[in-house]
Amino acid sequence: MTALLADLVDRGLRLTDQQLYVPGGAKALRKAVRDLAGQRALVQRCQVHKARNVCGHLPEHQRAWVRAKLRKAWSEPDHSKALTSLRALASQLQKTHPDAAGSLREGMEETLTLTRLGIDGALARTLRSTNSIESMFDTVRTTQRNVKRWRDGDMRLRWTAAGMAEAAAHFNRVKGHRDLPKLHDAIQRELHPTIPTEEADTLKAA
Repeated sequence: MTALLADLVDRGLRLTDQQLYVPGGAKALRKAVRDLAGQRALVQRCQVHKARNVCGHLPEHQRAWVRAKLRKAWSEPDHSKALTSLRALASQLQKTHPDAAGSLREGMEETLTLTRLGIDGALARTLRSTNSIESMFDTVRTTQRNVKRWRDGDMRLRWTAAGMAEAAAHFNRVKGHRDLPKLHDAIQRELHPTIPTEEADTLKAA
């Protein structure tokens, strides 16, 4: 994953600690963000992937109530209360399903980054998961469906790029985009808690 992101950086992708990253469930992707964007880079773990990973360690009849508790915690606007609820759920699962508890604890606080930043509404619903980019992946799969013989890696890259270009033609605005300045200011306050937002913007521009 680090090599993949490094290659994207070489191609012009800009990674800084001034951004919010929303990775899926792969630990390697989280590590790659930390390695390339810095230790302070803010990450919002995908709640859909986290719920899927936790419930993957549970028997079918236990999954519904765990998902309900996760949804309730993640919808709590008070960060402290939300984190307390998740920790209580992890302790409850520890007794009978320690693997599920461990999965929940891994990156637990990063599932609440948007809550900690004070971001809510449509923008929070958009950024709390990777759902907004899943349609692009589906388009890429569709464009590659009829390829019967892959000759080399370059061919895969070309077809993937073609699929992404096709998907881009149907992109919509981010739901909640009007609150992006609010997210920007919240990130600045997080990174520069003693510096007014205007001065933080100056530092970023420098």
